Amino acid sequence: MEIISKSEYMMFLKHPAWLWLKKHDKDKIPPPNAMLEALFEEGNIFEKYGEKLFPNGIRLGFNNYQEYLSLPKRTQQALNDGKKTVFQGRFEADNITCIVDVLDRVKDNTFDLYEIKSSTQVKVDHEHDLSFQILVLEGAGLKIRNISVIHVNNQYVRDGDIDVKKLSVITNITNEVRDRMEITKEKIKIARSIIEMDEIPDISPRYVGLSAFNDWMEIYRILKGKIHQDSIYNLCSPGNKRIGELEDIGVSLMSDIPEDFKLTEKQQRQVQAVKTGLRHIEKENIISFIKELKYPLYFLDYETFSGVIPAFDGIKPYQQVPFQYSLHILRSFNGELEHKEYLHTENTNPCKFIIQQLKKDIGPEGSILVWYQPFESGRNKELGEMFPKYKDFITSINDRIVDLMIPFSNGWFCDKDFMGSASIKKVLPIVVPNLSYKNLNIQEGLSAQKIWMETVVAGKNQDNKDKIMNDLIEYCKLDTFAMVEIFKYLKNLIR
Repeated sequence: MEIISKSEYMMFLKHPAWLWLKKHDKDKIPPPNAMLEALFEEGNIFEKYGEKLFPNGIRLGFNNYQEYLSLPKRTQQALNDGKKTVFQGRFEADNITCIVDVLDRVKDNTFDLYEIKSSTQVKVDHEHDLSFQILVLEGAGLKIRNISVIHVNNQYVRDGDIDVKKLSVITNITNEVRDRMEITKEKIKIARSIIEMDEIPDISPRYVGLSAFNDWMEIYRILKGKIHQDSIYNLCSPGNKRIGELEDIGVSLMSDIPEDFKLTEKQQRQVQAVKTGLRHIEKENIISFIKELKYPLYFLDYETFSGVIPAFDGIKPYQQVPFQYSLHILRSFNGELEHKEYLHTENTNPCKFIIQQLKKDIGPEGSILVWYQPFESGRNKELGEMFPKYKDFITSINDRIVDLMIPFSNGWFCDKDFMGSASIKKVLPIVVPNLSYKNLNIQEGLSAQKIWMETVVAGKNQDNKDKIMNDLIEYCKLDTFAMVEIFKYLKNLIR
């Protein structure tokens, strides 16, 4: 009988066909994307800190397939030798297997089980994960007393060396996990039946679980090829339930969705744009929006870094910390466009330098335009809290911020090719097609964050540092220049 690992079981919960592909046609599963790799990396980093809560633990694990095969035997030997705490041990029972993060001996054959997760709270996924582990461990003859998740305390503020006890939170979820045991047994049986199928099960996104819709759609596109732009699977934030309802009434294209079918407001705008093929423009609302702006106009964009382990004092886990900004200034509509910028290039906390330079670059009057106000305003608020001396200045900045995304997110300007999104990466190619990120060496924020952290904080890429810094400047500069051009487009549109 085929052995099912914990990771394979979680694949099954995300989509049954995902497990089938893993067992029968794994080349169809794409490698982890940059976002997923970053999550893995954060998880590995926090795991090492979580293990420090158990100073007498022994780490097992594996580096190759042969070591993976020998891991159950090595794990049992460690327990037989009386080791109190084992990290990365592997167990097998009833043709299911798992590797546990922390198994801590209470007495004799009774243990506490801990899962180390780099999230800031316990998730439903963790309950499924640990329920599977308990079936393996108890099937292997162990007694499990408490079941807990060690996760990140996002209120921890670094002050000197990392304090692991303050960085982490231990949440006991024994009851929640135990309550899932019977359903987990049933799901494992279903997973086995999926593996035994000769052909792949229904790949429809309606069967997605654990909030894995976007991840599954990447695989779905590999299996099906190019999806029609009008496909219901391209609805913004569709959800598997809504997809299933549309499939049940035989609808595969957005243009065929009945008028009385329940959609979110954003989806309604998207579907209407698809059906008419026309741009939806509410000029009066756009005129009112533009009239509220006061010159000079400042177009501001931050690039930020974050990490599970705060890089500098005064920073919290996962806090988005600005290391760079671009600022385009338009003193009148037909005035000459000015540009100012700041990029921190030293391995020190950039926050104070950001504030000081921003104070020099932004005058006391005029609207400050950003794309998605909660982000920039949030960063500013955090900067003010870190440096109370500048709080009044930061507050005045936030009071003047205007979100240039509003005409698009509110549906005053809607195009079918926005695909229901109001992100600048979707709006720009349609509104200002001559501008593109494609020719840049850095094309999105996650890459900017990663390369800055590697080069400035970790000290890598030093032979190429000047070029990398220039690439960062060009990327951030395009973000604010794109806002300028979108603003001019709207202004001309309503003339």
